[in-house]
Amino acid sequence: MDIKQIFKNNEAWIKEKLRLNDQYFENLAKGQNPDILYIGCSDSRVTAEDLMGVHPGEVFVHRNIANMVPNTDLNVMSVITYAVRHLEVNHVVVCGHYNCGGVKAAMQSADLGILNPWLRNIRDVYRIHHEELDLIQNDDDKYNRLVELNVQEQCINVIKTADVQRAYRERNLTVHGWVFDLKTGRLIDLKIDFGAILKNIMSIYRLA
Repeated sequence: MDIKQIFKNNEAWIKEKLRLNDQYFENLAKGQNPDILYIGCSDSRVTAEDLMGVHPGEVFVHRNIANMVPNTDLNVMSVITYAVRHLEVNHVVVCGHYNCGGVKAAMQSADLGILNPWLRNIRDVYRIHHEELDLIQNDDDKYNRLVELNVQEQCINVIKTADVQRAYRERNLTVHGWVFDLKTGRLIDLKIDFGAILKNIMSIYRLA
């Protein structure tokens, strides 16, 4: 891609927005009021706003390799705190996608350098669910099921945080687990049972 073309695209985008609404950027600069925090994968094919059909200001977005929520990552923990406590979002979404390169990389028997500690979080998901996953013969099906289980475990990691527990009690915040199917463009709701998970883990993870 020619980097100069990006700036040409930007100018064309500005003109189009102003053609439709001459106060577009004036309104955009007034602030944001998102109702959703979206935690997704950094994959260049999976853009949060496009797949949800939302506009700027409607969703607060955090992306990293394989949509992880490890408690040792100050970046994602800070995003959750800011979105839940200060922006007061009412929904937290963890969204993975099938054919995720991060998930596949985690299952390689290879030294991947600085990626090792990050991908170990996905290997831990496999370890927790290995009895189910080891029964799946087809590798692609196994990886895609691991994508789903990884989303589930990252939702649990979200639920373990004090800000989310407090917001659930005070305003009924909800956590959702989704998967994006690149082959069809569809969003799949894994129907994470937030209330049941919270009840099961609170004896150990109650923080608020």
